[in-house]
Amino acid sequence: MTAVPMTSASAPKPKGGFKLTPAVMMWPALLYLILTTQVPFVMTIYYSFFRYNLVEPDRRPFIGFANYAGLLTDPNNLRVLLNSIVLTAGTLVLTLILGGGLALLLNRVFVGRALVRSLLMSSFLVMPLVTAVLFKNMLLNPLFGFASWLVTNLGGTPIDFLGQYPMATIIGMVTWEWTPFAMLILLTGLQSLPDDQIEAARLDGASPWQEFQYVVLPHWTQALQVVILLETINVLQVFGEIYATTSGGPGVATTNLPYFIYQKAFAEYNIGVASAAGVITVVLTNLLAIFLLRMISKNVSSGGH
Repeated sequence: MTAVPMTSASAPKPKGGFKLTPAVMMWPALLYLILTTQVPFVMTIYYSFFRYNLVEPDRRPFIGFANYAGLLTDPNNLRVLLNSIVLTAGTLVLTLILGGGLALLLNRVFVGRALVRSLLMSSFLVMPLVTAVLFKNMLLNPLFGFASWLVTNLGGTPIDFLGQYPMATIIGMVTWEWTPFAMLILLTGLQSLPDDQIEAARLDGASPWQEFQYVVLPHWTQALQVVILLETINVLQVFGEIYATTSGGPGVATTNLPYFIYQKAFAEYNIGVASAAGVITVVLTNLLAIFLLRMISKNVSSGGH
């Protein structure tokens, strides 16, 4: 009797045609992102090399880097850049201090902690224009604002905060908006701190300040860097608070880069200068973001060894 050879079933051949791979499914979103972000940015770079004013739309002479040179040599424009730096740095310092203090408070157990946390987060959910109107008309108005009423009842003289201290007032408004964000990130980092480290520091006789300096602060490093990175990028784009309160004034005292671009494009119709200012803003923001991301990556990689 002859043995019948056993043959294994042949695997089905793959069918040809279009396949929905993950890469293919990402293309529509990627194409949409390119069309809505990169194409306008390329057009902005293109217009920045021309003297282009909507008052004379038919005249569009090529002037090279003249728009950039004018922006970087005019003292008023340098003041605008300084305002952006002061606004960002002042907001960062205040939000880190206030957010850190609130995070330390909310890390303790007390009655109503969840309610307090929810109330403290509410200011982060308010739209910038609403915040500006709230501060300008209800809180800081020198005639009928809450601060004026309080100072008058205490026997003092009302202060026109937006007129006398415009930049400090803008910093205060933006700080009120972004403190909950810093608080939430720092609270998350604080809650990941092992309890045994705190207990060991207390058993060694560490004071509350030493406990914060040598245990809490090093553990906060990555959370602080995340807050600094995201807040810096967002505060550099502040516009609504300035638009609805000071309109960049008095003079250029509160004019930052986004409001300067708005003025050049929609008040003076100077598309060339506005485009050059927009390119400079994007470049500066990206350079700062790259620097901060590399700093964070370096810290994470060194912490992993």
